[in-house]
Amino acid sequence: MNSPSHTDRIHCDMPAATDTIELSIVMPCLNEAETLATCIDKANGYLERSGVVGEVVVADNGSTDGSQEIARARGARVVDVPAKGYGSALLGGIEAARGTYVIMGDADDSYDFSKLDAFVERLRAGDQLVMGNRFRGGIAEGAMPPLHKYLGNPVLSWVGRVLFRSPIGDFHCGLRGFHRQSMLDLHLQTTGMEFASEVVVKSTLGGLRVTEVPTTLDKDGRSRPPHLRSWRDGWRHLRFLLIFSPRWLFLIPGTVAFLLGLLGTLALAFGPVVFGDVGFDLSSQVYLAALTVVGYQSVLFAILTKIYAQHEGFRIPRSRNFDRLERRISLESGALIGLALFLVGLAIAIWQFAVWAAADFGPLDPGTTARTAVLAALFMMLGAQTVMAGMFLGVLKVGLRKE
Repeated sequence: MNSPSHTDRIHCDMPAATDTIELSIVMPCLNEAETLATCIDKANGYLERSGVVGEVVVADNGSTDGSQEIARARGARVVDVPAKGYGSALLGGIEAARGTYVIMGDADDSYDFSKLDAFVERLRAGDQLVMGNRFRGGIAEGAMPPLHKYLGNPVLSWVGRVLFRSPIGDFHCGLRGFHRQSMLDLHLQTTGMEFASEVVVKSTLGGLRVTEVPTTLDKDGRSRPPHLRSWRDGWRHLRFLLIFSPRWLFLIPGTVAFLLGLLGTLALAFGPVVFGDVGFDLSSQVYLAALTVVGYQSVLFAILTKIYAQHEGFRIPRSRNFDRLERRISLESGALIGLALFLVGLAIAIWQFAVWAAADFGPLDPGTTARTAVLAALFMMLGAQTVMAGMFLGVLKVGLRKE
């Protein structure tokens, strides 16, 4: 028996079929009785003024303040989405929408649904995601907390532009339009506030035509605090951006740590190193060896993450260099490289044992002995890590062949 889809788990008012709907205006809603009617009236007013054939869809996430009745009374179609979360509500609304295009926006009267012309114009021109940019359009006094205006939104948007080469300057604008089927084809997954980032990231990686238009942000009309939690939701956005970019999360930091640790460990294997008044000896070598192991593990994890992402159908940035590397690595090559590294370490250990035997197993210089032992242990650990990574890669590629 097939498991029910997300659409099967939502309930909505289904009106009789009318003209082909071009635009669905979707509003996520959780206890928005104070402002919902105003938002719906503005949206309906836009549809009437512009002549666009459309509908207003309220994706209700379990309101207990009568929001559903208000929405129906104002002519909106209500979609009941039991799964909690901003992303869940929007996914339910998008799936239930009947328009070719969707414009989504918060139901707190902070966005003006009567002014959607720029979004519709770009969608009709073929853009598949049209983002609003509040920093270009204008932010009313008191509409955005200073923490969000000067730190949170600019920093997270900058991170998104750097990691994914996105042209978007305001990753988290709540007013945005898109081609409905193109968005569904991205298989969006997140259920919380990070849904806003997922839309932009996956659209960019998926090669969709992405643009932005200026929009305004007004102070919302609610008397209660917003659902957004600054630090929690900010971290969820940043976490999503980093997880979808293993190059910056694992590969680059790991490569730096590995090279720094390895070069330092090798240098200290021959004795203390002094820079000015600062000296480095055995304890520094131990820490550098640990840094080498952690960095190497991070590099391996970046490679395995990308291969796993390809296996599961995630759209993560790739490069021709990585594609060439992927074609060359396998369980067998990983095992051979790992074995070679392990044998280097083992050879150093055997040589050290031979030196000890030549001294009739008597006492040796503790510093020299320890520095050599650290180097031997490091190469054996790197070898073991490589072998295990190769085995895990073999498991992934068995899955790929099954596919």
